[in-house]
Amino acid sequence: QVQLVESGGGSVQAGGSLRLSCAASLSAYNTECMAWFRQTPGKEREGVATIHSAGMTNYANSVKGRSTISRDNTKNTLYLQINSLKSEDTAMYYCATGPLTPWLCSRSRQTDFHYWGQGTQVTVSS
Repeated sequence: QVQLVESGGGSVQAGGSLRLSCAASLSAYNTECMAWFRQTPGKEREGVATIHSAGMTNYANSVKGRSTISRDNTKNTLYLQINSLKSEDTAMYYCATGPLTPWLCSRSRQTDFHYWGQGTQVTVSS
């Protein structure tokens, strides 16, 4: 069954904002660490931001200062708000989760994450 479902992607002009959502149908154990990754064709998938159930967040330098990762544990949903979008933010965005310690969560190492969504496309035009 589908356990992580992303939404909120789309086409937006540079300078605009988007809010991505990821609905999880997983236990609290398996969503201790929730993260956003992104990938463009021909490039490695990269970590964007992570959030641990204990509250710690971590951001890639490329989005730091203009994005906010958050989670609503009552809805088992992860969010990513990105402002001041740039053309280089164009990518497929993936939600991922896993039962990780805060330290492992902050490392954004793909192989540590057990569950992945199917992705939502973000396209930024200049």
